Amino acid sequence: NSKEWIFFDLAALSLGLVVVPLYPDDRPDNVAYILQDADVRLLLVNSSRQWSAIQAVLPEEHSVKRVLLFHDESTTDNESSTISLQNWLDTAFSAELKLPHCAPEQLASIIYTSGTTGRSKGVMLSHHNMLSVAYGSLQFFEILPDDIFLSFLPLSHTLERTGGYYLPMMAGSKVVFSRSIPLLADDMRQVQPTIMIAVPRIFERIYDRVHKQLAEGSWLKRRIFKLAVKVGWKRFQYQQGRKYWSPSLLLWPLLHKLVVSKFHQRLGGKLRLAVSGGAALPTHAAKLFIGLDLVLLQGYGLTETSPVISVNEPSSNDPGSVGRAIQGVEVRIGKDEELEVKGPGNMLGYWNNHKATAQTIDADGWLHTGDKAHISESGHIYIIGRIKDILVLNNGEKVPPADIEAAIVSNGLIDQALVVGEGQPYLAALLVINGESWPQIAQQLGLDPLQNESLGSKVLQQHFVRLLRQWLFEFPAYARIRRVHLTLQPWTIENGLLTPTLKVKRALVEQRYDKEIKALYHDTSS
Repeated sequence: NSKEWIFFDLAALSLGLVVVPLYPDDRPDNVAYILQDADVRLLLVNSSRQWSAIQAVLPEEHSVKRVLLFHDESTTDNESSTISLQNWLDTAFSAELKLPHCAPEQLASIIYTSGTTGRSKGVMLSHHNMLSVAYGSLQFFEILPDDIFLSFLPLSHTLERTGGYYLPMMAGSKVVFSRSIPLLADDMRQVQPTIMIAVPRIFERIYDRVHKQLAEGSWLKRRIFKLAVKVGWKRFQYQQGRKYWSPSLLLWPLLHKLVVSKFHQRLGGKLRLAVSGGAALPTHAAKLFIGLDLVLLQGYGLTETSPVISVNEPSSNDPGSVGRAIQGVEVRIGKDEELEVKGPGNMLGYWNNHKATAQTIDADGWLHTGDKAHISESGHIYIIGRIKDILVLNNGEKVPPADIEAAIVSNGLIDQALVVGEGQPYLAALLVINGESWPQIAQQLGLDPLQNESLGSKVLQQHFVRLLRQWLFEFPAYARIRRVHLTLQPWTIENGLLTPTLKVKRALVEQRYDKEIKALYHDTSS
């Protein structure tokens, strides 16, 4: 994130150009695909090295006509397709600049999101889409000109772009860019932000760090901390009108002094509002932050809805829900309990993909989210499942596991595969090894194929993680499998893990292997 990103986004939108944001850490081949699919003409990158990596995987005939280098002064030839930003600015505007008229419904941005075939789909958003959602979200909170937003999610992430860029600009607030995620804690102490928008992964990192430090402290310190969170949660429930007053609340002033105030100082001392979106916020993380007197609000949305659909309000905050629909957005429950949305943020459609557009937005303008939900009498939305098997990592990335699983079993060494990772920081997989191939695999790695312990060998697991990296090379970076559990026991109709049509019963497999799946995320010894 940088001020230059903002400058060029605003300049391009003012000129009626279409902005295609890219993730700086995305694989070059995926970036090349997006450039070709969106027919990108002007590309902005940090350095010539970054461009070289992309250019190496682009076809010889590609759409990019000009490449601007943010931080590379070595290129000076204005006739070349590659030029440093400063040289381009010095020579590009010899004539008077005339701003064209841009209609609100004009295409403003194509944002690529997780697809169902291993390739991303381009979501087309208009000026009206993004600004109406930013304005609608603004009605839920009191955002003031002296508020400070700390921006650290990539601006290519639609949540950060709308909520952490357009929204504070509307309110006249300040935005400060964090140096990096590893330096986030130090940046928070220096910047002293009042508002933070993040994905659950950030809150979980803070949660883990707090508990790690508690584990290194005294028994008394841990006891007092847990008591502060417990009493703080009761206080929150009482303030929300869900619980009666409790005598334990009399301890709050003391606990605030001993624990809560010190916790807030570590977050800069002025943080008054935090919003979580992009994936489900774990209950344990919500209870910690809310129990320590931080207003933490969970929201919900999709790239296809620009992105915000709903968010909790400080005065009506139910952490188990994703809040109520923002201003101008209608929600309803359709067939199979699917949440359907109609509002000013609904996308124009998918770029170059009319079929996918028709499958997502019906003839009456309702966008089908693919999420199962129910809506309470108060209007709070509760997400209870998914129509399609889509995994949402704790950074908000949405991953269709079926395509990854199909690629894994296509090699012949694996008979069955199930990818897991809902709400987790990375993907893992349960793999059923082909029985005929197993003896040879084991012998190649110096393992005894007749010993059950061989399946849990670290050598074997690392071997398959390397193979998966090769097999899934064509998939985006977020589809990488980090850990595996290996078995020779097939999933069959007889053991209840396959349907009569030989489809894997995902929920039952996950239930059967619950212990093993938990170990893939909590046991780092293997």
